[in-house]
Amino acid sequence: MVLFATLLPYSSASTTRRFHFNVEWKKVTRLCHTKQLLTVNGQYPGPAIVVHEGDTVEIKVTNRIAQNTTIHWHGLRQYRTGWADGPAYVTQCPIRSKQSYTYRFKVEDQRGTLLWHAHHSWQRASVYGAFIIYPRRSYPFAGHIQSEIPIILGEWWNDDVDNVEKEMMKTGDGPKVSNAYTLNGLPGPLYPCSAKDTFTANVDAGKTYILRIINAALNNELFFAISNHTLTVVEVDAVYTKPVDTKAIMIAPGQTTTLLLRTGQQFSGGEFLIAATPYITSVFPFNNSTSVGFLRYSGKKNKPENSDITRRRRRLTTLSTREILPNMLDTKFATRFSDSIKSLGSEEYPCKVPTTIDKRVITTISLNLQNCPANQICKGYAGKRFFASMNNISFVRPPISILESYYKKKSKGVFTLDFPENPPNRFDYTGVNPVSENMNTEFGTKLFEVEFGSRLEIVFQGTSFLNIENHPLHVHGHNFFVVGQGFGNFDEEKDPAKYNLVDPPERNTFAVPTGGWAAIRINADNPGVWFIHCHLEEHTSWGLAMGFIVKDGPLPSQTLLRPPRDFPQC
Repeated sequence: MVLFATLLPYSSASTTRRFHFNVEWKKVTRLCHTKQLLTVNGQYPGPAIVVHEGDTVEIKVTNRIAQNTTIHWHGLRQYRTGWADGPAYVTQCPIRSKQSYTYRFKVEDQRGTLLWHAHHSWQRASVYGAFIIYPRRSYPFAGHIQSEIPIILGEWWNDDVDNVEKEMMKTGDGPKVSNAYTLNGLPGPLYPCSAKDTFTANVDAGKTYILRIINAALNNELFFAISNHTLTVVEVDAVYTKPVDTKAIMIAPGQTTTLLLRTGQQFSGGEFLIAATPYITSVFPFNNSTSVGFLRYSGKKNKPENSDITRRRRRLTTLSTREILPNMLDTKFATRFSDSIKSLGSEEYPCKVPTTIDKRVITTISLNLQNCPANQICKGYAGKRFFASMNNISFVRPPISILESYYKKKSKGVFTLDFPENPPNRFDYTGVNPVSENMNTEFGTKLFEVEFGSRLEIVFQGTSFLNIENHPLHVHGHNFFVVGQGFGNFDEEKDPAKYNLVDPPERNTFAVPTGGWAAIRINADNPGVWFIHCHLEEHTSWGLAMGFIVKDGPLPSQTLLRPPRDFPQC
């Protein structure tokens, strides 16, 4: 599947681009299993949003299901338009059944690969799609681009994911794992009944292709590779990078990676494995399977009978995918790959990392065991319930939108501005016994507030409670610069001296190292209320989230816009 091959790659003109999304059920069959799947416009994955840098975008979302819904435009800054950001009960009340809401925003100073997805409960298990922004200027990497191949990595459940989440929250146990990984919604021939549901990308020899890789999986970081091919990273999270050659990538949920694929003349008529498998740092049960597709070269060898193609593919898939993918537990590879990504930092695309800061917030990232309430049966470890927290606060969504409450100055009973800006207790965060400590958390809707234009640093400190797990953290409303990361405990006296303040990667989602920490810096210049959360959906459901407010600036152009007339009400 090759998309956008005829679309102009760049344009100096801007316009208003309008789309209409219908959130609706559709009967879909995968892995011998037919079920009603939540989709947009009956498509799985959903339709691509394709715009140009500078465009104004209007997307009318009509809710045709009985449940509430929202859509989040992941990585879009939403400058002054937090009303269009999408996380339920944070920046908006959900769209009710049989109602519509039009998300309106401008794409400013961003270009590249992003995604959109549902941001209510676990609906993003199937409600997601590509968000492509073409630049005003030509690409900063050399070579003629033949065409583009978007590949969205996802997960498939035979069960209803809404029931999976409800059962998890009811029992306090971990969730059922997915039954398959998918490439553009297709699991591939390693799964039951799935030979016909296999992704194939058709290419010509001696050409250069853009691969737009999106991880839309609900609960898994993934390794991705193509056999016998080197991939060149040129952009992450819609920000250009210094080119990096690699045999494989690690990509966390919510992250995007744009790659150059140069096809070899010697491969004409050949076919090669495309594969994705999880990167695992958890002791919790996980789906340890692999999704594969095929890169098919045009040529004489590429015209056999269907039965010959099936036999050839069977031979290919019997080859161990370990030959092309890192081991599922390969933290060394994931760390090397993460360390290799640097901002392009050119004159046209400078790296605007804050070299000094106005505020530093240090927050622990923890999985928690909560004592089981009286007269209940809890199925988590040791008869307790699983939760998660930041600085021992498990985030609770209020019954109405935080942004609307803030805008109307009616915060009472909705949120408070007392999120602890340092861990409430100092200890060996990554060295405690995983299960012997008291890990009960507090619950609340606590945020912190900064002045417009503040140079903010947030240090995410992993802990070894239950498990020293990799956590992909996503910040809404702002890109950020990953100025430092490491294993063990962050040292406020020594570690900042080793920060990269020259060309750190600029991202919207970053995987905090397992058993370690990451320091990010933000130019807090977007007024509004912004969500920060783990992009592993089970952890967000358990409360691994926080929020911050950027006050209005002194100028009219630095203030939050008024809510739109069709803004949903709770």
